[in-house]
Amino acid sequence: MSAPLADRIRPKTLDEVVGQTHILGKGKYLRRIIEGGNIPNMIFYGPSGVGKTTVARIVAEAAGKKLHKLNGTSASVADIKEVIADTNTFEGINGVILYLDEIQYLNKKQQQSLLEYIENGQITLIASTTENPYFYVYNAIISRSAVFEFKPVSAEEILHAVNRAFSILSDEMKTEIEVSPEAAEYIARGCGGDVRKAVSIAELCVMAAENTGKISVTLDAAEALTQRSNMRYDRDGDQHYDILSALQKSIRGSDENAAIHYAARLIEAGDIISLSRRLLVIAAEDVGLAYPQAIPIVKACVDSALQLGLPEARIPLANAVILLATAPKSNSAYMAINEALADVQHGDFGDFPRHLQNVHLDGEDAKIRGQHYLYPHDYKNHYVKQQYLPDKLKGKVYYHFGENKTEMAAAAYRKKILEEAEK
Repeated sequence: MSAPLADRIRPKTLDEVVGQTHILGKGKYLRRIIEGGNIPNMIFYGPSGVGKTTVARIVAEAAGKKLHKLNGTSASVADIKEVIADTNTFEGINGVILYLDEIQYLNKKQQQSLLEYIENGQITLIASTTENPYFYVYNAIISRSAVFEFKPVSAEEILHAVNRAFSILSDEMKTEIEVSPEAAEYIARGCGGDVRKAVSIAELCVMAAENTGKISVTLDAAEALTQRSNMRYDRDGDQHYDILSALQKSIRGSDENAAIHYAARLIEAGDIISLSRRLLVIAAEDVGLAYPQAIPIVKACVDSALQLGLPEARIPLANAVILLATAPKSNSAYMAINEALADVQHGDFGDFPRHLQNVHLDGEDAKIRGQHYLYPHDYKNHYVKQQYLPDKLKGKVYYHFGENKTEMAAAAYRKKILEEAEK
């Protein structure tokens, strides 16, 4: 059985690699390192299908070293030791590169087992991960490695790989393959920056086409076999938190167009739960007291969305996103509770003022007898001046009125009742 097309046409030189020009272009740092031949320990960080494994193979060949490949999902310490043993063989005389794919799946003990060998130079480690290495890779390994980020490949660059794939298939099958430009572009756009996925879809389109001496690949076929956007999204991975972060920052920045874009990505991924929860947070954290009605309105939109389910859920969620993005903003309540919590967590609090306590029987040693609480509703404007904070925090200000219509009105009312109480 022949290997998948993506493996058969894997680039053999840096110039054949699609994308990653920010690190592999002429004069860029990773390219200089590879061409220099003195290969350090490295970590390749980025999504799948963007060339990490391919570049590791090119590195090993350029350095004249034997390449061993292990996968973090299945590798054991014994597998690592078996690779080390190969350094003493004739094949490993020029050195061994261990390419460890998905290193984030190794536990701390397994990652630590690599340290001795990369420190004494028995192996050169090239590890790859789809997650942020600073969160998932043991710090001692990171400190001994150069980290390079691989990015999703643009649709324009993937289009070259797709067209090349169809050309190679035509040569292999000795059959003319006619591909509509729309079909090739759809495949390039619909695979989320994953070159391997795009090449595999191109191969699938040819396999599924009727061969009548000539094969035609149409837009309909491309749409059916690509099925839906292969948008990169993992509810437990970096992309999940990146999209939610981008959504909240766009709403906070009052950019409704960017906000609705990131919301659409979450909806397309089917993750209306995360979207709903984040919108509820944003309503309180970023819009807050500038437009307090946003909180119940967003709650109603979220409830409607969860009851409706997709695809209709997109409509009330879109209403919530645009409402929040275009609403006035205030984080005054958010800042106030954070500052108050900081005092509490640092032990900066004291006893309750006596007049605020629940009614207790005064003991014989009580310096002040009776509660002496003043009931505000018995006074003009339902306000009377008295101390509410503990003595230790007397006069502390946590909340500062925001500069928006709603909070300025509340500030004006506060000033009015304070002035009238002094009369």
